[in-house]
Amino acid sequence: MSLPNKYNPCQIPVVSRRRFLQGLGNGFGTVALASLLQGDGLLAAESNGSALAPRPAARPARAKAIIQLFQNGGVSQMDVFDPKPELTRRNGEPHPTDVETFQLGNKNVLLGSPFKFQRHGQSGMDFSELVPHIATLADDICMVRSMYTFHNNHPHAMHMMQSGRIFPGFPTLGGWLCYALGSENENLPGFIVLRDPAGYSTSGKLLWDNGFMPELYAGTEFASNGTPVHHLHPPGSVLADARRNDLDLLADLNQIHLSANQGNSELEARIENYELAARMQLEAARAIDISQETAATQSLYGLDNPLTANYGKRCLLARRLVEMGVRCVQIFPPLEPSHQPWDNHSAIEGGLKTICPRVDQGSAALVKDLKQRGMLDEVMVMWTGEFGRLPITEGVDGRDHNRHAFSLFMAGGGFQPGLLYGATDEFGYAAVENRVSVHDLHATMLNQMGLDHTRLSYPHKGRQERLTDPEVTGARIVDDLLI
Repeated sequence: MSLPNKYNPCQIPVVSRRRFLQGLGNGFGTVALASLLQGDGLLAAESNGSALAPRPAARPARAKAIIQLFQNGGVSQMDVFDPKPELTRRNGEPHPTDVETFQLGNKNVLLGSPFKFQRHGQSGMDFSELVPHIATLADDICMVRSMYTFHNNHPHAMHMMQSGRIFPGFPTLGGWLCYALGSENENLPGFIVLRDPAGYSTSGKLLWDNGFMPELYAGTEFASNGTPVHHLHPPGSVLADARRNDLDLLADLNQIHLSANQGNSELEARIENYELAARMQLEAARAIDISQETAATQSLYGLDNPLTANYGKRCLLARRLVEMGVRCVQIFPPLEPSHQPWDNHSAIEGGLKTICPRVDQGSAALVKDLKQRGMLDEVMVMWTGEFGRLPITEGVDGRDHNRHAFSLFMAGGGFQPGLLYGATDEFGYAAVENRVSVHDLHATMLNQMGLDHTRLSYPHKGRQERLTDPEVTGARIVDDLLI
């Protein structure tokens, strides 16, 4: 296929392959300018539309965005959200039955919580002394104490919470939402991840993977400090005129290549990613600029305290991002005391005293801020780990993994405020009343976004894959959780 007529081969200087590739090395910056010029009508190439363009939901939706506060490591339900007086009373006694354990070193001996619980709000919801800020949300959140999942290992349970499968290779919740609904801001990704700048937790980027969907539906990492996305800005040494000439050529080459490879989803996603990167140059920097936030707002999130600022800033950024039209934001906790900060196999008292103050204020501030801005009705907040902990002792003073019971809370998006739902047994080992699986939760969340979990599907290897896979999992919408 020949080049467009306006490119006369006699007028194009001969360059080596190496130099040509170096010329393309401007990367995001080069393609970025092309897209900005395109948006101003300064380039001839026509837009083919965006896979992230906003699309209407299949049914009326209560929520338009989700913020997930993921507490990786496994939150100890009987020490934070699910008080067990009988466990405390029988501390040191043998558990009456054998329990399923994961690590070696477990003793079948009951370990009472060292922390005090108190009722809060008109709902009378119980909270541990570890989370005084979250406790003030008693009448604003929907607490589910009867969650259960399907694996006791961190990677498998984390993948389950994100993708509905215990193994990687499947799209995560944020990807499904963007695939179904697009994004309300064409200049930002539909799915953004805010992790601790210090590093990754177990499974790393797999927790926001696109799986078998195009890469466009993977989560995009945003840094909470400095440049929000690596390699976003072009090098200052490249002359604007030279960049413009490169872009004219690249724009036509892209169109020629795309027209010759119609139906190539990976190529289409790659081109759209570059175009999105272009548009992000201005919008991403504005999203993380909190200088215009009031001192009161910054203090609400704990940005004036080194202990709470790390996590609090990410919570504030999440509010800003959904305010700007981002569909899904995923937040990870500080990497203290470890890359799995809730994984208390030993010294549970000290471990919880380390992580809880770091996430408590920011988590509560996010819900309060959304509410006072009138956004909570349309934004769903999810606070959860991947599983719970056991009521027996691991070693001297730790708790092992527990897939049979854990607690989480939801806020906004049509979930019932002030509702305490479900129950575990007298020691907190297993969910026994109004049990809710991870798949049930996903089905309910999709419902609130106006999506039918039984019909939302993506073709893969001859099968229509779904997030909840209801015929296999029995996933159902838990109507009792909803207004």
